[in-house]
Amino acid sequence: MTSHKLETDHIPELDTRVKKPHVVPLWLCAVLVIFGVMVGIYISNQSSSIQFGNQQRLNLASVQKTYSVLQEKYDGKLNSAQLIEGASKGLVEAAGDPYTIYMDKKEAEEFNKDLDGTFSGIGAELDKKDGQLIVISPLEGSPAKEAGIQSKDVILRVNNQDTTKWSIDQAVRNIKGKEGTTVKLTLLRDGTVIEKTITRSVITVPSVTSEQRDGVGIITISRFGEDTASLTRKEAIQLKEANIQHVILDLRGDGGGYLDAAIEVASLWLQQDSTIVVEKRDGKIIDKHTAIGDPILKGIPTVVMIDGGSASASEIVAGALDDNKAATLVGEKSFGKGSVQTTEKLSNGGVLKVTIARWYTPNGKNINKEGIRPDIEVTRPATDTNDNDTQLIKAFEVVKSR
Repeated sequence: MTSHKLETDHIPELDTRVKKPHVVPLWLCAVLVIFGVMVGIYISNQSSSIQFGNQQRLNLASVQKTYSVLQEKYDGKLNSAQLIEGASKGLVEAAGDPYTIYMDKKEAEEFNKDLDGTFSGIGAELDKKDGQLIVISPLEGSPAKEAGIQSKDVILRVNNQDTTKWSIDQAVRNIKGKEGTTVKLTLLRDGTVIEKTITRSVITVPSVTSEQRDGVGIITISRFGEDTASLTRKEAIQLKEANIQHVILDLRGDGGGYLDAAIEVASLWLQQDSTIVVEKRDGKIIDKHTAIGDPILKGIPTVVMIDGGSASASEIVAGALDDNKAATLVGEKSFGKGSVQTTEKLSNGGVLKVTIARWYTPNGKNINKEGIRPDIEVTRPATDTNDNDTQLIKAFEVVKSR
C-alpha cells in the first residue's frame, strides 16, 4: 500500500515532459508552474491562451496586459520571481477552496515534515470552516490545553494580525515558533471575544496509548501518524491476550493524518475486503479502500468515542466501524473534514496542494458535508475532568451492555 496522508501527502516528482512550445514570456511561466502535469500543452502565436490536453482553453490576455502595464508604468524595480509567486498564489486562491493552496519553497519545506509527533508550538490542531480559522482540538498536555483553548474556538487574530484571509498553513506557520517564545491569540467563543497569551514549547505526543479498566480495554489515538497502525495493532494484541471482552476506541480530539493508518486501524475490527471508505470525484467513485490483514478485534463489543475535534482519518475509522456494524458511536458530531488532497512538487521548489476528491463512508455519507453523527449523543460539559468524563462514563455503560 502506498503511503498517503489525508492532509499532507508525500510530494511526488513533477512530470516535466512537454511538447516543445514557442518561446514563452516569463509572466506565463507562473501559469505553467501552477498546473503541474504539462502534457499536451500548446501555445498559439495569435492569442494569449494555452490549452492543457482536452481541458478548457485558458485566456491569458488580461494577465499579459497587467504585466505589460507594470513594465511600462510601474515606478520601481520589478522582481520577476515575486511576480510569478504572486500570480501562482492568486490563481490558486481564486479556486475558493481552503485546502487547495500554493506554497513557495520555504512554506513547502515546512509543509513536507512528517507527522512524527514532535514540534515546537502550542499544540493545537486547526482547520478552516466557513471562512473562519477554527481550533479542531488542543492536544492533551499541550500549552494550548493548559491555557484553556477549546475545540471550536475561532481564532480571529494571531499577534494582532487578522486571520480572515489566512490559509490553514499560514496560520500554523504564525502560531508555531521557538520554544520559550509567546504567541497571543484573539479568540471568539460562544459570542465572546477572549485573548490568550501562550508560551510555546516542544510538543511530543504519542499517537497511541491504552489502558485496562474494569475489564474494558481503552485505546486512545491522538493522531494517525506513520507508526499509529503498528502501535494500535500492538495494543490490540495485548488486550486480546489479556482476554479483554470489551473495547473503547477514543478518537476524540484526533484531527487526522495518514489514510493508510486509518485503513489499517479500521481493519482490526473488519473482515478482509469490507469497505472502509469510498473516494469520489464529481460524484463518481474513483477508488474504494477495503480492510486488510487479520481482524483481531472482530466481534468484540466496541464503542468508538468521537467529538467536534475528531476529523479526517478519525472520521473514516468511525464511519467505517459504524456502517459495518462493528461498533457503536458515542459522543458528539465530528468535525466534517472529508476532502482528499494531493500535492505536486513544482520546478521552482514550491508545492501545489489541491483537493482532488471527497471521502464517503461505506453507506454513502459525505464526510465533508455531514461529518459523522454518533449513535448515542453525549455532550461533554466544560466542568468535566479526566476523573469525571461524562462521555467516557456513557461509553462504559454502552459497551458493557453489549
